[in-house]
Amino acid sequence: MRIYKMTATFGKLEHETLTLEPGLNVITAPNEWGKSTWCAFLMAMLYGIDTRAKSTRTTIADKERFAPWSGSPMAGRIDLEWNGRDITIERKTVKRVPLGEFRAYETASGVPVKELSENNCGQMLLGVEQSVFRRAGFIRQSALAVTQDESLRRRLTALVTTGDENNAADRLASQLKELKNQCRYNRTGLLPQAEAEREQLEQTLAEWEALNTKCQKTKMRIDEVKSWLSQLYNHQQALAYDAAQENARRLAKAGETLEEAEKQLQRWEETCQSQPPKEEAEQKLREMKIFRDEWNAIQAEYQGLPPEPQKPKLPYPFTNMTPEEARRMAAKDGEAYAALLNSKLPRVLIGVGVFGLLAAALLGYLTAYLFAAVAGVAGFGAMIWGIVEWVSLNKQKKTLLERYETADYAHWADPMDVYETEVAQYDEVLREYKELSSDVEVRLMVMRNRRDALCGEKNPDDLLDYWQEMVSNWEDCYTARREASQAKTHYEDLRALVKPVEKPTMPDHLTQSEADTTRLLTECAMEQQRLQNRLGQYQGRMDALGDREALSNKLEQVQKRVSRLEDVYTALVIAIETLARAQAEMQRRFAPRITKRAQAFLARMTGGRYRSMVMCDDFSLQTRAEGEDILSDSLWRSDGTIDQLYFALRLAVAEELTPQAPLILDDALIRFDDERLKAAIGLLAELGKQRQILCFTCQSRESKALPKAK
Repeated sequence: MRIYKMTATFGKLEHETLTLEPGLNVITAPNEWGKSTWCAFLMAMLYGIDTRAKSTRTTIADKERFAPWSGSPMAGRIDLEWNGRDITIERKTVKRVPLGEFRAYETASGVPVKELSENNCGQMLLGVEQSVFRRAGFIRQSALAVTQDESLRRRLTALVTTGDENNAADRLASQLKELKNQCRYNRTGLLPQAEAEREQLEQTLAEWEALNTKCQKTKMRIDEVKSWLSQLYNHQQALAYDAAQENARRLAKAGETLEEAEKQLQRWEETCQSQPPKEEAEQKLREMKIFRDEWNAIQAEYQGLPPEPQKPKLPYPFTNMTPEEARRMAAKDGEAYAALLNSKLPRVLIGVGVFGLLAAALLGYLTAYLFAAVAGVAGFGAMIWGIVEWVSLNKQKKTLLERYETADYAHWADPMDVYETEVAQYDEVLREYKELSSDVEVRLMVMRNRRDALCGEKNPDDLLDYWQEMVSNWEDCYTARREASQAKTHYEDLRALVKPVEKPTMPDHLTQSEADTTRLLTECAMEQQRLQNRLGQYQGRMDALGDREALSNKLEQVQKRVSRLEDVYTALVIAIETLARAQAEMQRRFAPRITKRAQAFLARMTGGRYRSMVMCDDFSLQTRAEGEDILSDSLWRSDGTIDQLYFALRLAVAEELTPQAPLILDDALIRFDDERLKAAIGLLAELGKQRQILCFTCQSRESKALPKAK
């Protein structure tokens, strides 16, 4: 396939056209000119745009990234040559689906090319899927490394294994796998179905046998329950017979009780006929009880009266005096006490006596004995008189103090004030006491009058006991009447219960009570019913499962079918494993073939420095440079050398898988030095003789490195 020109309304491209030549096309343009956009446009025109892809925080979906900047609908056209025919393919946006409408026709005549459609266009024109072309024929500097891809591996395997791309081995493996999956795939397939049927039949037979065993056990249990029921019914009959005998005895005793009750009733009725009527007795008893309660209450109230208050006594020393007399005496005694306190005579007399004695002593010293004697007698007499007066005054004061008990004579009349207050309080309390006692005495007199009216000359307590006895007699009469009625009812009820009951037909050895026997009979009847229902369910389930012999025959047939399917499944597993081993052996051959061609390209680009290269299963590379003894992983090489290693591998893969498809390079040679760049351009120029190559670059070194035409 060779492209003549491309016209695009795609991203920043607005109705722009790119014309291409056969062989190597070096397209030099600055950054943001649209080189990567042209590459993406070519991929979109060949394989379409994935409209299901959504933008994320780190990537932008192609439908949004390459939406035309002008707002026009996305559209494009490519004129190309394919299998000797000039063809035009067009895509345009329809119903908001980017490049959703596809056309392919012969450029000159406009006749549609029916082989091409929007889904298979890239596959038909380039011969490979989109993922293979991205890893083989579309080389950009940011993704030079050949990453592993199932489509790419399958293409390379088929090509190297069979020499063509008809995928016969894969188809055979797929058919064997499909047959194997038909036999068994996880829990599906013919074999799991047969095994499930066998297991179901085995479970059915096991269930049939278990149900049959349960039926036998259930029948045995039903016989046991029937025997137990027979014993219980016989015991119930025995209990009924014993109960009938007991009822007869109770009826006879009830008759005796009824006769005694009727006699007792007759005695009480005769007693009550000779006494006042019941209503009169109850009325009199109520009146006597009311009177007794009121009489007891007034007696208790009378006995609970407080004692009569006592009049306060005159305080000492005012006994038998009126308050006025007491105050006058207190005032007079106060004046006398004040005069005694103010009297100076004893002190003067004692002073004069002391002075006379001193004068006598002095005169005696002066030998005036006569005057000394006179002075001494006078002084001694004065002193004696003063002492007598002093003793008399103290005695009078002591007498007054003992009378009033305080030296404060201004308050000697205060006890009379207290006495007058107490007298006033006494008068008030005495008045209240007289009012209360007179009220109680009046009511007590009224109660005495009522007592005389009710009892006359009789004692109230005796009369109360009399009427109490009358009421008790009537109550005993009514009680006897009620007991006689109850005895009669009881007798009639027992007589209704007494019925003839036959003796049990079998000996009774059970000891259960009547209630327990009834409960056991109910439980046994219910159990018998449950057992019958269960037996019916078992038998119904066995009928639903089918005949045992038929089930055994069917299980034998299914077992044979399972054995045949297991043999087929084992054979298929062996065949798949054998084919896989053979295919794996054949697949090992594609690595040397690709590696040999890539090694030749690398040696040419590096001037022969790298002549040994090994490609692993995951397309990683190991190389040995000139002068090195061992292979080293490509990660140990410089960035430029790594680019050259994978560029050589890309060229070898593209040569094997897409020999007729254009080879597209997008800034793939940026990190090549000048010498190796020149060698790489020369290599591309040679390869361009066999295929069209589009080399997009942002630098002029590629153009300068082009070999000059001869």
